[in-house]
Amino acid sequence: MPQRTYIADLAPNQLVEGVYAIQNTQLGLTRNGKPYLKCLIADRTGRAPGRMWNASEELVKELPTDGFVILEGQSQPYQGEMQLIIQHISAHTPSTEELIDLLPSTTRDIPSMFAQLNRILESINSPSIRALLDEYLNDTDLMNKFQQAPAAQTLHHAFLGGLLEHTLNLLNLAEATLPLYPKINRDIVLTGIFLHDLGKCAELTWESGFGYSDDGLLVGHIARGLVWLNQKADKLAKSGSPLSTELLQVLEHIIISHHGQPEFGALKIPATPEALMVSLLDNVDAKLEMAVSAARSEANKNTDDLGGNFTEKIWALNTRLYKPDPLEHEISTEQATQQLKFADDNASSLKGGI
Repeated sequence: MPQRTYIADLAPNQLVEGVYAIQNTQLGLTRNGKPYLKCLIADRTGRAPGRMWNASEELVKELPTDGFVILEGQSQPYQGEMQLIIQHISAHTPSTEELIDLLPSTTRDIPSMFAQLNRILESINSPSIRALLDEYLNDTDLMNKFQQAPAAQTLHHAFLGGLLEHTLNLLNLAEATLPLYPKINRDIVLTGIFLHDLGKCAELTWESGFGYSDDGLLVGHIARGLVWLNQKADKLAKSGSPLSTELLQVLEHIIISHHGQPEFGALKIPATPEALMVSLLDNVDAKLEMAVSAARSEANKNTDDLGGNFTEKIWALNTRLYKPDPLEHEISTEQATQQLKFADDNASSLKGGI
């Protein structure tokens, strides 16, 4: 077996052989009506479209929709993006060592991010909310999963530590924007952000690849998050520190409305200023992460080699993205370092003495 070629390091017309993750496996038809395999091929560094011409329906059925494969193929520039033209492919059960190369992970330090998140939550003033948050933060099993889980299977923050990174990003976005809207309740917004996606700790699996658990397919992260919130509230009530009915309702509403619209999975349209803020910030971070990953990743830096300035269509964004940054060469190394440092340390300089 030749040395592994990572997706981010693919060069044009390069022979590729090895174990990779496969996502969204589908049987397509060419204009001439001939079947072919279309999918995404991924490892911990990124993903690329995969195509196998003249693939039979039987072969596609033998492959996992989302799982792992061993393949042989060749890279090919196409419409501003590198794709893999596959010659041979079969399902594969990866070893523990192989999984390290296959599952993407956050580039940020997980303990540091979790410490920043805790410092922000510690600045909340409401005693009742602080008691509620303690119930979550003292749940060691849940918090361990929270620090490991991806935020999604394939769309945004689809990497180990992605849920924590996404949640911390939202807390920082909220801290930056809340001073502009002083009548919006800061404590409720920050708590709603922390709670809104916690159900993904039960919805998603990541031990052997990103996928959905039985709980995720049968219940989902919105309903699971709602159940957990009521369980924590019941525990507080039995200890003599009940949440008010109004507070519990507005927190429940944030969880069930954070997807914004029914067609995107919201059970209710946001109907409080705090719920609307959580939903809008959630959408901002999710879509910008998708955009940056698609257009500004290391794998897409050399647009000349990849045959164009635009990505393939990003269906979740309903557009192709222009990749070059026209001012990139004007940003000095020192400026770039300062920008990264600001992003990582932002929580320490925000409202609440964090």
